[in-house]
Amino acid sequence: MDQVTAKPEPSGVAGRTGPRTTRSGFIALAGRPNVGKSTLTNAIVGAKVAIVSDKPQTTRRAIRGVATAEDWQLVLIDLPGVQRPRDALTGRMQRRVERELEDADGCLLVVNVEQGIGPGDRFIANLLRGASVPVVVAVNKIDRCDRATTAAALQAVADLEVGEEIFPVSARTGAGVGPLVERLVSMLPESPFFFSPGQLSDVPESVWLAELVREQVLSRVRAEVPHAVEVEVEAIEQRREDLIAVVAIVLVETESQKGILIGAGGRMVKAIGTAARRALEHELGSRVHLELSVRVRRHWRADERLLDRLGIE
Repeated sequence: MDQVTAKPEPSGVAGRTGPRTTRSGFIALAGRPNVGKSTLTNAIVGAKVAIVSDKPQTTRRAIRGVATAEDWQLVLIDLPGVQRPRDALTGRMQRRVERELEDADGCLLVVNVEQGIGPGDRFIANLLRGASVPVVVAVNKIDRCDRATTAAALQAVADLEVGEEIFPVSARTGAGVGPLVERLVSMLPESPFFFSPGQLSDVPESVWLAELVREQVLSRVRAEVPHAVEVEVEAIEQRREDLIAVVAIVLVETESQKGILIGAGGRMVKAIGTAARRALEHELGSRVHLELSVRVRRHWRADERLLDRLGIE
């Protein structure tokens, strides 16, 4: 599957007969890091198309998740968390956010009811207040708070004076997601579908498998290591009908980070590899042989050519 880096031309829907009005378009998900945009994307699409972690910079690429019904197709752009650029990596992430917002048909601002409204939310609200596309707000993680906390968060969001409607939701349980989807669909223009109905994402297979491996790394490391980790899949080979071989490299920036990821007696990298292999097998529907190694690549976050190769635009 080729990666889509700009709005494709509508392709129509194969097999349709007779005139039928369809809606199709792009909704950008904006919000601070770790407010649940990836989980919400997965909930709306109905499949895992974005990895989930409580670590900042989990979403480094603009992952497009595609939800399709009989007469509409909703393309969700799970943007990296809006933040002030600090290096080539975060600079690319921020520029991607700005471009995707310009090209979208609508925007969904996601806030975290547990965290409340902070300076980051107000900063993003200021960016969106003058947006040329309609904006709605999802107050996420209502399943983790009582009614009083949720009510206070909803009022705080209203005080931001951004967005046409506010939807309390739980991406984890699915509560409130249905009405939110109906509203997002109403924001779409009349258009043929952009993707085939069975397609759930536009991410190339190698990038998606690398993301699944990185998800397992993020679940096991702390401190500065998550920011310094990236994964590159170097090879995917169908060795037998029931066996796929995957060669993946975990990149870090220092020898000490490499030592943390390998662990005493290689136990950490073995645990990561076992969990990652199971995740790959679940997604690919096949047995997987995963060859996983850790490599030091100093200052990779500032290496423009490497970022190109990794698909971080």
